[in-house]
Amino acid sequence: MSPSSPEHDVAATISAPGKEPPAVPEAPPPTNNETPARRRLPKRRRTYLLAGAVLLVLVAGVFLWRYLSSYESTDDAQVDVHLYPVSARISGHVVKVNVEDNQYVEKGTVLVKIDPKDYEVAVAQARANLANAAATAQSLNITVPITSVSTESQLKSATSDVESATAGLTAAEKQLVAAQAQVEQAEANNVKAQDDLHRYKALVEKDEVSQQTYDTALAAAKSGTATVEAAHANEAAAQETVRQARSRLQGAQANQRSAETGPQQVSSTRARAKAAIAEVEQKRAALEQAELNLQYTMIMAPVSGEVNKTVVEGLNVQPGQQLLTVVPLEEVWITANFKETQLRHMRVGQPAKVHVDSSGRTYKGHVDSVAGATGPLFSLLPPENATGNYVKIVQRIPVKIVLEPGENRDRQLRPGMNVVPRVYLR
Repeated sequence: MSPSSPEHDVAATISAPGKEPPAVPEAPPPTNNETPARRRLPKRRRTYLLAGAVLLVLVAGVFLWRYLSSYESTDDAQVDVHLYPVSARISGHVVKVNVEDNQYVEKGTVLVKIDPKDYEVAVAQARANLANAAATAQSLNITVPITSVSTESQLKSATSDVESATAGLTAAEKQLVAAQAQVEQAEANNVKAQDDLHRYKALVEKDEVSQQTYDTALAAAKSGTATVEAAHANEAAAQETVRQARSRLQGAQANQRSAETGPQQVSSTRARAKAAIAEVEQKRAALEQAELNLQYTMIMAPVSGEVNKTVVEGLNVQPGQQLLTVVPLEEVWITANFKETQLRHMRVGQPAKVHVDSSGRTYKGHVDSVAGATGPLFSLLPPENATGNYVKIVQRIPVKIVLEPGENRDRQLRPGMNVVPRVYLR
């Protein structure tokens, strides 16, 4: 500002003592020469604002890109669960159905009751058969030691009888030999006595010997004849004794051979006792099966969940016939079919959020596992890519996402619902 400017004059006037300050003249209106300078200021401000906006968009884009790349999402996902079919294990007449469709039941709740009368009778019969088999086995077990002792005693007795019969036969044979010797001796004495009688008879007729001598010779001849007959009788008796002794020996030997079969008889008795014990076990198993069949008349819920039934009272059911289906709503999970290009950084255990289309709620969970193959490979007719007109198509691989504990406490998630999962990669 120049020294002769009006502002300088006013300041000098004010600083001078004893003088009143003159009136300040109004500023002159802006001239046309000042308009470009004042216009350059808004243009520069617009440039700064535009640069700031661009920088802000870049920063926001970076953060948005980092956020969008921090997770993977898909709308090809649904709620899954293992359905539990409940079927009859026995045949019978349904007398009671305790549940209605879509009713929630706890595990172990009796769902259907089959008429138990026939199975109660089968249990009673099986119990009676078991008692009978047990009694038979007990009697055979008692018989085994008795048979063992008896056969052992019989074998000892038979052996003793054989020894006794053998000794008796030996004695009888010796007596026979003695009797035969006596016969020979008697015959020899008789021959001498008869010869003496003939000589004395001739001599007595010639009166060369006395009549007394002849009579003595005659008596001796008769005695010799009688002695021979007696010796033959003793020999015959000895022979009969030998035959009897041999017969007794043969009988004793037969008894011994029979007694020697005692161990086999004991083994046979033991085998029958074991067979009886096996019969007891068989009857016990039959009783257990009958009791199980009686228990199967009460069909219970295998898990907690909602029931979908196809059975009514009065229906005659057969083994294996499906009666109900239990849906365990507390065990649901999410099957998310991600593209194969989305699995590059996906790992087991990564957190996830699941948005449900029906309710708009979001549930927390985590990646449990990744399927071992793409979905089409599990189909009945898997695709065959080895063809001439092959077109590469991005495949989808099922990823199992389980909910965190307590997330589905109200059991609002139902199998088959469409959901949108979001897996956070970092």
